[in-house]
Amino acid sequence: MLIAEYLNILWRRGWILLLLALVTASSAFLFSRLQSPLYRSTIEVLIQPARSDFGLSQSAKLFLNSYVKYLNTNARAQEVIDAMQLDTSPEALRGGVRMQSNIDTFVITIEVISGNGDLANDIARNWADLLVKWRNDENQRQRKEDRITAQILDAPTYALYRPQTAVNTLAGGILGLLLGGVIIFILEYLEAGIMRTREDVERTLDVSVLGAIPDN
Repeated sequence: MLIAEYLNILWRRGWILLLLALVTASSAFLFSRLQSPLYRSTIEVLIQPARSDFGLSQSAKLFLNSYVKYLNTNARAQEVIDAMQLDTSPEALRGGVRMQSNIDTFVITIEVISGNGDLANDIARNWADLLVKWRNDENQRQRKEDRITAQILDAPTYALYRPQTAVNTLAGGILGLLLGGVIIFILEYLEAGIMRTREDVERTLDVSVLGAIPDN
């Protein structure tokens, strides 16, 4: 198909692309605006061996996942609930919490998702404090050179988690363009056997048109 034919299709059917893009983008925008905002608070805890020798460092790396497992339990969630006097269950509180460890940086990241950004910060901080306190208690049984400490790097900060209005609107517009393209392809396919112009007749039948009956 020649470029001129593509341009002709866009000229005739382009309104379909624009209409569907507008409808889907508007729908995505309205849907995003109707959603209740959620915020994600993040705090990082550094796991630091007392000395930098290879053996203790490897031990600290191996224990990172076990520290995450220790934190991500109903028992720890209940401690946070009791400390903050929250009106929720441990299971519900854990549902909005994500934890992961990074063996390259010796960092455990705690993420809390909540409809209240300040509350998410407080929960994240209390949960991180549990790890720090637990490591301090465990270190009392160890020699100083064998201790592994936990240290909060920075105060928790929160940011909007959802809705991502701009991203959703853009994605809706792109989806509308794709749907419009599919519809145009189907319409062109269905009309492929219909010869509407002199050029269509000459290209399909490979003959020259000598005359045409006027519309009126």
